[in-house]
Amino acid sequence: MAKSEVRIDKWLWAVRIFKTRTIATDACKKGRVSIGDALAKPSRMVKVGDVVKVRKPPVTYSFKVLALTENRLGAKLVPEYMDNITPRSELDLLEVVKISGFIDRRKGLGRPTKREGRELSRFTEQAYGDDLGWDFDFDDDFLSDDETEI
Repeated sequence: MAKSEVRIDKWLWAVRIFKTRTIATDACKKGRVSIGDALAKPSRMVKVGDVVKVRKPPVTYSFKVLALTENRLGAKLVPEYMDNITPRSELDLLEVVKISGFIDRRKGLGRPTKREGRELSRFTEQAYGDDLGWDFDFDDDFLSDDETEI
């Protein structure tokens, strides 16, 4: 017998929106999941036809519930259980963030990765050319007569 309702945290985990059920539960508790226009607690029941919105900054994804399950699905089966109805404008925002990700680094994210460093080098070379305009010549001509090289 098929269930008519399933807990939202179980469904989000089962259709692979979140990697673990604990993460899905935490997202509900933090107010990042809503059904319709109402915030959803982890124990809130979801049914077929509901529209679930999940906020994963900077994008708010929208999913329409097509079928219910409490068991984790294989990736190929997910389209049978939900329909991604996220507006194109939200997905475009995600692309912009991916492109500008290495330029707009938030404080506390640590050093750039090797890939980001190469992309930054390429960017600065294109912007300023190979010669970055440094006119510094570190010879000993700036030393006074009484100073000697070490």
